[in-house]
Amino acid sequence: METFVIPSESDIRKWVKEAVKESLEMAKPKEVLVTNTQEALISRKEIATRLEISLVTLTGWVKQGLPSHKQQGRVYFLYSEVMEYIAKKKPKKRYDWI
Repeated sequence: METFVIPSESDIRKWVKEAVKESLEMAKPKEVLVTNTQEALISRKEIATRLEISLVTLTGWVKQGLPSHKQQGRVYFLYSEVMEYIAKKKPKKRYDWI
């Protein structure tokens, strides 16, 4: 015969509190970008528009080493880092045969 233990109200409160705390810790962003200049992060679409390139070309540049920052599963850029990279590396456009 099995013995059943009926938890008290304080036990249930403690378990719920621990579960909520654990869930919140798991939901925290793992990578938080902090800059000294408080420069805003720019989305993929916005940086591609500013640079007058396609999103496909931008993806290729990221694979070539363009600095990017991932936050909550999305990719963002700092304009100053992008411009510095372009000045140093001069990445190729995907279909730049001219």
